[in-house]
Amino acid sequence: MGTKKWHKAIIHLDMDAFYAAVEVLDNPALRGKPVIVGGSRKRGVVSSASYEARKFGVHSAQPVATAMRLCPSGIFLPVRMLRYNEVSRLIFEIFHRFSPLVEPLSLDEAFVDVTGSIRLFGPPEEIAQMIKTKVVEETGLTVSAGVATTKFVAKIASDLDKPDGLTIVPRGKVKEFLDPLPIEKLWGVGKATRKVLSRLGVQSIGDLGCLPAELLERRLGKQGVHLHLLTRGVDERKVEPERELKSVGHEQTYQEDVLDTKVAKKELLHLANRVARRLRGNGLTGRMITLKVKYNDFSQITRSVTLPAPSNDGREIFQHCCTLLERTDVGKRAVRLLGVSLSQLSQPGEGKQLVLFSRTVGAQKRERLNQAIDKISDKYDDTTIVPGTLLES
Repeated sequence: MGTKKWHKAIIHLDMDAFYAAVEVLDNPALRGKPVIVGGSRKRGVVSSASYEARKFGVHSAQPVATAMRLCPSGIFLPVRMLRYNEVSRLIFEIFHRFSPLVEPLSLDEAFVDVTGSIRLFGPPEEIAQMIKTKVVEETGLTVSAGVATTKFVAKIASDLDKPDGLTIVPRGKVKEFLDPLPIEKLWGVGKATRKVLSRLGVQSIGDLGCLPAELLERRLGKQGVHLHLLTRGVDERKVEPERELKSVGHEQTYQEDVLDTKVAKKELLHLANRVARRLRGNGLTGRMITLKVKYNDFSQITRSVTLPAPSNDGREIFQHCCTLLERTDVGKRAVRLLGVSLSQLSQPGEGKQLVLFSRTVGAQKRERLNQAIDKISDKYDDTTIVPGTLLES
């Protein structure tokens, strides 16, 4: 396929059942079995399911309890986010070899603009195949790819032939590709929009494209105009390689309601340390701490505090979370979920004037301790060294 057919070339890359695939990679005995990664069995949700599990109707965002009913023979495993982050960094390093224009959407998904890479690596379809090959060779995992002239079409294409798929939609073939697809493939078509379109006789993207844009605008407003453009593959968005990370956080839904303040503080210590480690792993500090509390009636509140100086120290984050906890009804009302996040992110020292002896001896010791803990945890896992409080029954 000639390069002249590509005035713009975007690849959407999506790892296949990423979390579950990493678990199989680390434990080959799981290969071919229904592996389900998620939260607690009572209240958690499925984060990832192997294709063997999907045959039973298991899918992401499904309650784990439902997944257990659908797939009683499933192997249910907890989320190991630090491990997935580690593998994700390897995968994205491969993506960056072929273009500097890589826009991450999540740990396992990205857009890559290879328009400027064609002269060096060849046609986009060959670049996509090279990326797929490198990912398999260097990580043992598979990735599905969609190649098109726009982000929208590339993303649809990558999903059509999973797992380990490669779908090419060159310029001039976009309408032929989109027309037969069900209308649900269009971004922004939810239940309410689907009902409106159904009354207009729309079942496929091609059906929608045949309707006048004026009619869609009357029925759906600006969304109707946008959807009409998508039916023709029109998507002006560029690949944005510098998508700024806005916050780093972690939350936990509990199998049993948290009723006691002491228990809540213990959970916050665990959350604070996880968030701090993720910050340090990304070379970041945060200045605004936010505590999230969801009560058992599903009402939710947040409480925040801005630190005098950015931090990625778990103990400091925990201490401020305890203060924020006093501004909630924890201990008076049953709690379903707790979460801790840091925003206003920066790199250590960024935007600060360096002052000799500005850091206390205690702060220096904490930093060295955190570095040592991170090194050990990276080598083994994040449960190797934990605060003594978390070992109490």
